[in-house]
Amino acid sequence: MNTRTARGITRLFLIACLVVAAAPSVPQERTEKPPLHGRHWMAITGKPLGATAGARIFQRGGNAVDAACAMIAATATMWDVLHWGGETQALIWHPTQRKVIAINALGVAPTGATPEFFNSKGLKYPPEFGPLAAVTPGTPGGILVMLADYGRLSLAEVLEPAIELADGYPIEAQTATLIERNKSKLKEWPDTARVMLPYLGRGATRDGREGPAAGEMFRQPELAATLRKLVEAEKRALARGASRKQAIMAAYERFYRGDIAVELAAAVQAQGGLITREDLARWQVKIEEPRHVNYRGIDVYKLDTWTQGPSLLQSLNILENFDLKAMGYNSSRYLHTLYQTMSLAFADRDFYYGDPAFEPHEPIDGLLSKAYAKQRAAMIGERNDPAIGPGDPYPFQGGKNPYSSLLNAPAARATDSGESKPAGNRPYSPAGVVPTTDRSYRTDDPEGAFWRGTTTVVAADAEGWLVSVTPSGGWIPAVIAGKTGIGLSQRMQSFVLDANENPFNVVAPGKRPRVTLTPSLAVRNGKPWLAFAVQGGDSQDQNLLQFFLNVAEFGMTPQEATEAANMNSFQLRDSFGNHEISPGRMLLDDETPRWVRRELTSRGYRLEFQPRTAGPINAIMLDHEHGTLWGGSGNHGEDYGIAW
Repeated sequence: MNTRTARGITRLFLIACLVVAAAPSVPQERTEKPPLHGRHWMAITGKPLGATAGARIFQRGGNAVDAACAMIAATATMWDVLHWGGETQALIWHPTQRKVIAINALGVAPTGATPEFFNSKGLKYPPEFGPLAAVTPGTPGGILVMLADYGRLSLAEVLEPAIELADGYPIEAQTATLIERNKSKLKEWPDTARVMLPYLGRGATRDGREGPAAGEMFRQPELAATLRKLVEAEKRALARGASRKQAIMAAYERFYRGDIAVELAAAVQAQGGLITREDLARWQVKIEEPRHVNYRGIDVYKLDTWTQGPSLLQSLNILENFDLKAMGYNSSRYLHTLYQTMSLAFADRDFYYGDPAFEPHEPIDGLLSKAYAKQRAAMIGERNDPAIGPGDPYPFQGGKNPYSSLLNAPAARATDSGESKPAGNRPYSPAGVVPTTDRSYRTDDPEGAFWRGTTTVVAADAEGWLVSVTPSGGWIPAVIAGKTGIGLSQRMQSFVLDANENPFNVVAPGKRPRVTLTPSLAVRNGKPWLAFAVQGGDSQDQNLLQFFLNVAEFGMTPQEATEAANMNSFQLRDSFGNHEISPGRMLLDDETPRWVRRELTSRGYRLEFQPRTAGPINAIMLDHEHGTLWGGSGNHGEDYGIAW
């Protein structure tokens, strides 16, 4: 076969692949990971041992909420990539009430956390790491409330796997590598170094390694003691005649108002942090109504504006104005439309999202209005618009924008030609935020803020419970709070200090930061259909949007959709670090065809490539026709599922 013939065959094959991809795919196409199938239950999370914890709970007779709580506890214990001082947020389909329930277990800024405080330290934003980066712990409360209200088993049963792991487990290479890579930072906090660097000062005898090696038993005896205190509180309450729920909430009381709270607050303050006993005592888990939109007959649910979740809902509203199937899966027009859509939604996120419990109140009804989405969709042209800013949703909810002066302030934005131009009717340029050509980290840096991971938990059972969770906070490197063994969160950095950047997300004591964490549920024909979640900071709702479209528009199975090539945009305010923005920067899969690359470049994008771009998406789909469960777990990391 000559070279010309070979090239012709290759070209025809690639065209055929695009045609096939544009149509609904054949179920069970070849994927790197096999699809999961189950009839009775399914448990998927970020680590194999974490999934095993969920499976053990199912085998004990627990429901999907019990299993989800066990998986959160297990992965938090394993630092994947979170710990017990972090935050937990969840969406739960309740089969009896036939509704989606939202769990808000995000911590709050402690006493003294004000713009003036951080400015006095010469900071432009709250710090990325250290005791001043911590909000109050939310994960213990989230687990306890979810378990008490919607679970079936005891706390002792659900925490048993996590306690075993805290007593010691063979640490996997990913976490061991993160510890070693961050050891210079970990040494800044003595309690952290004591737990995570068992060979501190003895590196010379271990080729420089001071942390545990892969396969070595990693022990956290102080964390194990804290978890046993929670179980002990439950046991004592039951002995006094308390109900199951009351006994679990006795553990909640001990953590947030008892001896654990006293020790945790004292340890944080001793290291220069702000969390007080009163902060812990006042904090509480919120059970909320989720936000949702209907996309072509499918109801999609997300958490409120204290997360970035509604940006996915806004994106779906905008995309309803386009024929995505006709564009073709991952064609240049499809990718361009997605990029512009997400830029519009994220511009609104970056200015209008924050804690709805605080004034000013977010204009969420206008943001999720179909009419507002149609107006935003009309702004999408043939080339990338690097000047996209927030719109004005207030007229779409019958109001007047109190911040129109910020939207109309004179500013210059960078264009795709590198020149500046008057901002016209979209002039928004956040105070102090300069569009950057390149961020301060590489896209292949696993610790880069944009890619900073956590974990996800999805679970389902034959009774109809369906759970999607994105717990996070307390990732490596984290401060451990004294002898509690609790690794604190770093979520304070998601606040801003200047109201000109986002008047809804300015740090204040008792306030929740606007976070990236964003579990998802979809309901079709009044029945629970799809639970999906992914880790990865600002990339989360980008990857989840494309996963959902892969299933809903292009007919992929959950496993196919988790592995499918995605596009990632950097034309948004980074929620971490220095809150940078890179207009026109686009990440694509290595195998993107040349003609797609060429067309996207002509539309004004700067392209980068990686072999995997979807992130570690985890998902469960309920097949009501056959009474079975379909699962998918991305090929990006160590995520794993078990089903029966």
